[in-house]
Amino acid sequence: MKKLLLSVVAFASMTFAIMSCGNKSNPKDVSQNFLNALTKMDYEGAKKYGTPETGKMLDMLSSFSNMMPDSVKNKAKDIKVEIKDVKEEGDKCVVTYKNNEKDDEQTLNLIKKDGKWLVNMTKDETMGAGEEPTPPADEPLEESAPMADSVSVDTAQ
Repeated sequence: MKKLLLSVVAFASMTFAIMSCGNKSNPKDVSQNFLNALTKMDYEGAKKYGTPETGKMLDMLSSFSNMMPDSVKNKAKDIKVEIKDVKEEGDKCVVTYKNNEKDDEQTLNLIKKDGKWLVNMTKDETMGAGEEPTPPADEPLEESAPMADSVSVDTAQ
């Protein structure tokens, strides 16, 4: 009788543990796991937390990382990420985070698919990353070096 009771308790405990691990799809945990994998340059691990489009972006990052020196790869492993804010709106979420290498906060977009939160990196979002905005057409550009006022071309021969 004791063996039967212990077997039932063990089975119930294992079932509870498996079910609780499988339902951990909240934006904060998904973001933290994704960013931790990304900082370790574990692109295959990060793919588990992203959409198919995110997976394509990670494949591209992976090919670039092969060209990085080992010193850069080793330094990247020391980066620590802290989730600052999570704003859910329906099936979309914006997570604000900060790492110990940068002073400014960054954002990560997530979407909910089939009841599961996934990081959604698009080409449009990453193409402008790190670039300063272009000034409007009516604002003059700053000149960094003097330029010639005119160029003359002699067309008479």
